[in-house]
Amino acid sequence: MQRYTVKQLARLSGVSVRTLHHYDEIGLLVPAHLGDNRYRYYGEAELLRLQQVLFHRELGFALNEIAALLDRPGFDRLEALRMQRERLEQQAQRCAELVRTIDRTIADLNGMTDMKHAGLFKGFAPEQQAEYERWLVERHGDGMRERIDLSKRRFDELTDAQKQQLQDELADVETELAEACRRDLPPDALVLAPVLERHRAWVATMWGRPCPQAGYGGLGEMYLAHPDFRARFEAIEPGFTEYLAEAMKAHAARSAT
Repeated sequence: MQRYTVKQLARLSGVSVRTLHHYDEIGLLVPAHLGDNRYRYYGEAELLRLQQVLFHRELGFALNEIAALLDRPGFDRLEALRMQRERLEQQAQRCAELVRTIDRTIADLNGMTDMKHAGLFKGFAPEQQAEYERWLVERHGDGMRERIDLSKRRFDELTDAQKQQLQDELADVETELAEACRRDLPPDALVLAPVLERHRAWVATMWGRPCPQAGYGGLGEMYLAHPDFRARFEAIEPGFTEYLAEAMKAHAARSAT
């Protein structure tokens, strides 16, 4: 049976070595065995388990939720795959609609079609935002509804120039953090503290109230848990979702002491 070292599995799966080490540390993906050279070795069972981890992450599950699901007595991998396929097919249909919207908009801007204004927003259904807000309330309780409404009111009160300034600030912060991820800088590195503090201040502005350290660390967990956030961060830099969440939690824990 073929075995893979952690570096080989990282190349095969696209998951970073750092993330595989973290999965081992928390018991989510333990190697088949350790060699005499202390190398981790993974077999087919571990590859299939990693595939399940990645599918569940794409669907918005947190790491502790994935571990509970995979370790549950009677876990049926085939049934899980069927359900995952159904949910991913639904997401694919929505993405396909967004691609068609992009193509129609490009054609319109090139003077090839006369696109109705409503067509600019095909695929951006209002129910998508409503679903996201329901997800937050279900996950964090009724108090989240008040916080969502406050944040929306706060944002609506801003001028266009202020909104653009906020977007520019977030872009600068995320660019700097993504570059740190690209350079494989440890997410708990002290050199990241200033940019993470800028990020926490940006969050506080969006919330319309102070962002405590515990809330900042919890926000990192939320980024991991929802597929929309994961898709956004992975588009910036592969592996950036986990990196950002780890950096936020490390900064919150360090600042709270």
